[in-house]
Amino acid sequence: MSRETYRASGVDIDLAREAIRALVGRITYRRKGHIRMAGAVGHYAGLMEFGDHVLALTTDGVGTKMMVADRLKNWRTVGIDCIAMNVNDLFVMNVEPVAFVDYIAAERLSVETMRQIGEGLNEGARLADIDIVGGETAQLRDQVHGLDLAGTCLGVQEKARVVTGGKIVPGDRIIGVPSSGIHSNGLSLARRIVEAHASYDTRLPNGKTAGEELLVPTRIYREALDVCRTAEVHGMCHVTGGGLLNFTRLTGHGFEFRTPLPVPPIFTWLQEEGNVDPVEMYRTFNMGMGYAYVVPPASVETVLRMVPGAAVVGEIVSGSGVRVQGREIR
Repeated sequence: MSRETYRASGVDIDLAREAIRALVGRITYRRKGHIRMAGAVGHYAGLMEFGDHVLALTTDGVGTKMMVADRLKNWRTVGIDCIAMNVNDLFVMNVEPVAFVDYIAAERLSVETMRQIGEGLNEGARLADIDIVGGETAQLRDQVHGLDLAGTCLGVQEKARVVTGGKIVPGDRIIGVPSSGIHSNGLSLARRIVEAHASYDTRLPNGKTAGEELLVPTRIYREALDVCRTAEVHGMCHVTGGGLLNFTRLTGHGFEFRTPLPVPPIFTWLQEEGNVDPVEMYRTFNMGMGYAYVVPPASVETVLRMVPGAAVVGEIVSGSGVRVQGREIR
């Protein structure tokens, strides 16, 4: 049996990195006005100077999870995913999200579909405590097949409280926080496995169907703001496309994951059905860890006490790269 890979499903992580570098490399203009860019491009969110504060912007979408929603005719939770993927990009920098705008591009509009998407957006806004201040809906029949949902989020924070990863040093501990499931990443590979080796109606060992598991909404990690007010935090990461490779955004130091969080059944099932290599799983999916704190040893107990389900999963080491139980993720 051949092994399924993210690349074979249509997503080439290495090519994406090269393409993004090519894009960002051409964006060199910097505003000359009073409010200007703070920091560099490449972190989870972009920052703008705003007196003693920074404004932060991030943008993201639901991706091919929308195709699962279309297949199951259930769009009630994808709005949560859309907001989660944006606000989590702000939480990892200890930035408070305050406002959101959505963008819906559709082959054709459906009142019922829009109603369900609105339900999810409203619930996501409640969970993240943000205002949805506007949006845009485009009917692009000749360009879009199905429906795409994305959004942009605005956040604000005092400059001195922004967390970038710059304080991370070897010896810091990595505390993992459970995901709610697959979130909104790796769905191209997940869909390929389901459609080639099973079906969306296939019943998993936990009683849910594969389709139901893939639509579980992304967890919103708003508690990170309280953690950063209480404990010293050197860096944070939420595990999106690229799996554990996301951690390399934070620092050039190495990440050693010795005791990963338990792997939820959906990932075990996908790995077995698709004969996916373990390293490929950890470079594609969150594998049960949707968020992580990098903290000095003195902060460990405080974070564990504040975040249900959190556990120490590893530490920062000399050198570079990401390793899980001795296996390098690249």
